[in-house]
Amino acid sequence: MNPLMENNLTLYGASGHAKVIIDILCKNHVTINCIMDDNPKSDHILGFPVLKTAEVDHSKLTNVIIAIGNNRVRKLLSKRISVFFPTAIHPTAVVSQFAVLGGGTVVMAGSLINPDSRIGTHCIINTGSIVEHDCLIGDFVHISPGVSLAGGVSVGEGAHVGIGATVIQGVSIGKWAVIGAGAVIIHDVPDYAVVVGIPGKILKYNKE
Repeated sequence: MNPLMENNLTLYGASGHAKVIIDILCKNHVTINCIMDDNPKSDHILGFPVLKTAEVDHSKLTNVIIAIGNNRVRKLLSKRISVFFPTAIHPTAVVSQFAVLGGGTVVMAGSLINPDSRIGTHCIINTGSIVEHDCLIGDFVHISPGVSLAGGVSVGEGAHVGIGATVIQGVSIGKWAVIGAGAVIIHDVPDYAVVVGIPGKILKYNKE
């Protein structure tokens, strides 16, 4: 079991992303104490009861993972509650002993994180993605399924790298940038840029 995961763990969020995290926790034999959601669509998820956030005694919350895919919402909620945020790593993921993962980060099945990579807080390293050596991933980043980051890539806070994208070595992706599905990134990407295509080209800029 990942030593940073402890029993009596609460999930904040009851979406499809939460289902994947529930599976990770179950495979690591972690007891899920509670699943809460501000506006739950169902009172159960994968057989686990879901409570409205307002019904939960926050004074008893100790270990929480924010199980929400939206990067901005994860950032907002991380500031709302003051608890310990553990990491969750699927047993089939390969994470180097020389990599560093921030609190609240989740690593999905089949992912690879190589030595001297540093992953920020509340990140999603999704199914089958590759983070090569010496990568620097900021807080609240989502690396989607099947993404390949070559060595020395940096990804700024809140950026979203879309499914199947490839980023060549040494490239920097700016904060809150969006990389489209399947894009190939060979040049640095500015903050807030939306980049698509092969090779990647800036389509527009999101508002700050």
